[in-house]
Amino acid sequence: MKKTSRRSFLKAAARGGVGLLVLPNILPRSLFAADLPGKRIHVAQIGCGREGRVDMSGVMAHPTARIVAVCDLDSKRLAAGKKLAAFALTEPQAGSDAGAVRTTAIRDGDHYVMNGTKQWITNGGEAEIYSVIALTNPAKGPRGASCIVVEKGTPGFTFGKKEDKLGIRASATRELIFQDCRVPVENCLGREGMGFITAMKTFDVSRPGVGAQAVGIAAGAFDLALEYACTRRQFGSPVGSFQGLRFMLADMATKIEAARALVYATAKYIDTKPKERPTLYSAMSKCFASDVAMEVTTDAVQIFGGYGYMHDYPIEKYMRDAKITQIYEGTNQIQRDEMSKTLISNFHSRRPVAARAA
Repeated sequence: MKKTSRRSFLKAAARGGVGLLVLPNILPRSLFAADLPGKRIHVAQIGCGREGRVDMSGVMAHPTARIVAVCDLDSKRLAAGKKLAAFALTEPQAGSDAGAVRTTAIRDGDHYVMNGTKQWITNGGEAEIYSVIALTNPAKGPRGASCIVVEKGTPGFTFGKKEDKLGIRASATRELIFQDCRVPVENCLGREGMGFITAMKTFDVSRPGVGAQAVGIAAGAFDLALEYACTRRQFGSPVGSFQGLRFMLADMATKIEAARALVYATAKYIDTKPKERPTLYSAMSKCFASDVAMEVTTDAVQIFGGYGYMHDYPIEKYMRDAKITQIYEGTNQIQRDEMSKTLISNFHSRRPVAARAA
């Protein structure tokens, strides 16, 4: 499959797969990622049919719907799944260093004039609504960034080529190009200068969605590996009868369940404690689940042996799809940096003032 089925998204929206709560969003995302090609498993539980194995990042569990709802810009149509959304932060020189964005949105009367390029944007060219982080006051650097809503079809807003990716090839990824693109000032979400904070809060609620995607990929790969281990025979016995392989299966299943529990607990935490920043747990769930997905899918290919290395079997696709979960929404190295900074900050905030001064 080389393109996300819009019908899949619409069906997911009809079943509550797109909305403002995190936990109800990550469940279908995990199921989508786990679906096996050509089989109506898991996804049938939410009525999404056989269009599985699609990547819904930027849609499922992504807070663009939440952000757009703030300014009531087609929020009902967006939440209902009748319009797709995308979030645009990354630029050629601003990957992990998100504060290095250079796209500008300079005010000119009652409009912003936008210029710049966004890179690797999920749903690029497919979405109708884009939340774009741009500098409204370039002299202030990241403190001068704002979040601007831009609609597809706005003059001066075009798209680059569709990226030819290693995995999640059903998901469209393109450049966004702004050349003297005029956008009404009322399309600024919140106050000017709050864009970087908006982006960081966006990651707090989108990272568990990547974790859910990773859990689904790992679970789908495990299902295939388990079936293969039970049916493939070597030396006169199913390969699943050999202790070395059985131990691999046991470890894979254990890690998947641990990742699933962490992702679900994080989503519940976000939904039930809206006034608290979930940065630590969001980073943990995304980092741990994506590492599990990469390990499990690699082990699944190993269980398939030579067949696992061939395109004739779907297992290699799971391994390719898993890799992106360690990269987007912040690399796992960035996640570990976020975790350690939060842990150390929390430690110092709990210490008595005198102890901190010493």
